[in-house]
Amino acid sequence: MRFSLFVHMERWDEEVGHRQLFENLSELALMAEAGGFGTVWIGEHHSMEYTISPSPMPLLAYLAAKTSTIRLGAGTIIAPFWNPIRAAGECALLDVISDGRMEVGLARGAYQFEFDRLAGGLSARDGGKHLRELVPAVRALWQGDYAHDGEIWQFPTSTSVPKPVQQPTPPMWIAARDPDSHDFAVAQGCNVMVTPLMKGDEEVVDLKRKFDTAVANHPEMARPELMVLRHTHVHSPGEPDGWRPAAEAIGRFYRTFDAWFGNQTTPRNGFLDPSPESKFAGRPEFEPESLHKTAMIGTPAEVIERLRTYQELGVDEYSFWIDTGLPHEEKRRSLELFIKEVVPAFQ
Repeated sequence: MRFSLFVHMERWDEEVGHRQLFENLSELALMAEAGGFGTVWIGEHHSMEYTISPSPMPLLAYLAAKTSTIRLGAGTIIAPFWNPIRAAGECALLDVISDGRMEVGLARGAYQFEFDRLAGGLSARDGGKHLRELVPAVRALWQGDYAHDGEIWQFPTSTSVPKPVQQPTPPMWIAARDPDSHDFAVAQGCNVMVTPLMKGDEEVVDLKRKFDTAVANHPEMARPELMVLRHTHVHSPGEPDGWRPAAEAIGRFYRTFDAWFGNQTTPRNGFLDPSPESKFAGRPEFEPESLHKTAMIGTPAEVIERLRTYQELGVDEYSFWIDTGLPHEEKRRSLELFIKEVVPAFQ
């Protein structure tokens, strides 16, 4: 099982500037490469200070020039916001810039807030049809001349310029949760990325079951790869309560996610207060003690033990989701411990 880093610039107030956040992200990505991580993943989000990435492409292009081995994952771009010609061309250009290190993840999107501003108010629940039309169109454009007459997009004969370095195509990943999305990914020859969010490892087992079912339903396709993404924080064994700050920060992250996802309040200059803790009374999954068990939080030995179960389950890639709401210094210390103490156990 290999490791990757999933990272964004996070801004919780105006005390830290965007340039500093950019430098922080770059430092973490370079640490991941030096530590033997296979990929750095950066997603797409709009007008949100707590998850800053209006496009992963310029960030990844910058990292392409600063790195030499780590792969560069756009994960995930939001299908309804991308014309297939643009998606194919920008991804291929990143592949050229990085000399064949580009990977792309695609998702249907989640925040109605973003759909209201970038997709004319389309329901976020309807983003799946865009995903299903985008993926084969992008792959066809990478191969050569292609005309498209779909339900969503129509265009005359076009092609991706440039063409990607990796042939026949760069790796494509689909963010999947329900059985239909797993089935679509496998049928299209795409890898699958999943996140259990606030659920325990029983959710990882269930998501792996859905993946296995999709693989079994498509014996004509080679088995794709499966990635599990989790909020991760490693603390020293000498800090028995080192888990608590991370669990509390991740709890704030999820309450902030809830506020953005609910789309009930107009943000102020890109900031939105977390939903109040009182809203989650009777919801133990938001409590620090629960997040200590569900998020990947622990000492190196505790994290190794859990990751062994993922490896035995057949997970191909574990992605260290470092967006925890903690200060950069804490993130760096956690990543250092993971690289020093955890990664060697899987080499």
